[in-house]
Amino acid sequence: MRHFGQIAPDVRKRLFHQEPCAFTADSPARLLSAALGATLYSPATRPRLADDILKQGVSGVVSMVLCLEDSIDDADVPVGEANLVAQLTDLAARSADDVPLLFVRVRTPEQIPDLVRRLGPAVRLLSGFVLPKFTEERGVPFLEALSAAEAAAGHRLFAMPVLESPDLLYRESRVQTLEGIFRAVDKYRDRVLALRLGVTDFCSSYGLRRGPDMTAYDVQIVASVISDVVNMLARADGTGFTVTGPVWEYFRVQERMFKPQLRQSPFLEVQAVELRQKLIAHAMDGLLREISLDRANGLLGKTCIHPSHVLPVHALSVVSHEEFSDAQDILRPERGGGGVLRSAYTNKMNEVKPHRAWAERTLLRAEVFGVANEDIGFVELLAAGLSD
Repeated sequence: MRHFGQIAPDVRKRLFHQEPCAFTADSPARLLSAALGATLYSPATRPRLADDILKQGVSGVVSMVLCLEDSIDDADVPVGEANLVAQLTDLAARSADDVPLLFVRVRTPEQIPDLVRRLGPAVRLLSGFVLPKFTEERGVPFLEALSAAEAAAGHRLFAMPVLESPDLLYRESRVQTLEGIFRAVDKYRDRVLALRLGVTDFCSSYGLRRGPDMTAYDVQIVASVISDVVNMLARADGTGFTVTGPVWEYFRVQERMFKPQLRQSPFLEVQAVELRQKLIAHAMDGLLREISLDRANGLLGKTCIHPSHVLPVHALSVVSHEEFSDAQDILRPERGGGGVLRSAYTNKMNEVKPHRAWAERTLLRAEVFGVANEDIGFVELLAAGLSD
C-alpha cells in the first residue's frame, strides 16, 4: 500500500516531486508509525465489515480501527466480537489486496488473547490492538496480554494506547500519570506503534464539546493536556513516541468553509463549478485548521470517524517542496559541524543544529506521504483525490 495509491500514476507524477513510498504491514515500526495517517474508526458490529474495509482501502485509507469499545453498546460486545471474527475470517479467505493496517480496539486485556485464538490464521490481517483509557496501572495488563498473544500466534502485534483517562486531565495527578505511562510504554517500546489522544473523553470530564468552527487547541484545558503529553512522551531525543492527533467529530458542514481556498488557487479556476461541489461536500474549515495545528504541535496522523476526513489529513501531511529543500540542506553531510545558511527559497534562516530533529522528521514524513511538486499545494492534492 501507499498514500495516494488510489490516484492514477500519471496524476501522481504531476503532483509529486517525490512520490510516497510503498509499505506493508511487515515494514519497520518507525515507518509504519509515521505512515498511519488518518486512522478511520469503524464499529465492529457493522454487518458488511469486510466489504467496508476493502472499500476504504481502495479509496486511500491505510489504517483502520475496528472498535469494540465506546462505539458500540455494552450489550453488543459479544455480537461485535463474533462479527469481527467472522468478517476477518471471510476477508482472509479472499486473499484481497488493498487491505489497510487493521487494529482492534478492545475493552479488557482478556479480549486480546481470546480474539487472537478465535481468529486463528486470519490473525495475519491484524496489525495490533488499541488500548483504551491507558494509564500505567490499567495499561500494563493490556501490554502483557498483547505480548503473550503475539508469542502464541507467532505474528507481530503492535499496541496503540489511548491517552484519555481523567487522571491525565486533572492538574493534581497529570505529571504522575504521565510518568507512569512513560514507564509502561518504555518497557514495551518495541510493541508500541503510536500513542493516541482521546480528546472527546477529556471534554466529557468537564461537560464540554467544541463546535465545528473550533479546534481542540481552542479548548484551553484540552490544549494544556496535549502540550504536556508532547512534552513528556514525544521528545525528539530518542525517548519519544509518535503521538497522533485527536478525533474530529463533524462532517457535512456549510458551503462557506472552502471559499478562501477556492479563490486562492488558479488550478481550481479551470474546474471551479465541478470541484467546488465536491470540495464543499468534504471541506471542513475547523478540521483543516486542527490538522495544521496538530503538526505544528508535534502530532502526526489523526483519529477519524468519517471517510471524508481521510483525504484532508493525508493532503496536509504531504511535505511541501520548500520544506523538503530546507530539510535536505540541513542534513547534508558537510553540515555536520553546524552553522547557519540561507534557505534555497531565500526566505528564511536554516540553523543546522537546532533544526536537525525537524529535518529528520520532515524527511520521514516525506518518505511516507511524498513531496509535492513546487507548484502543487493542498488544494491541488485534495482535488486530485476527490476527482479520482
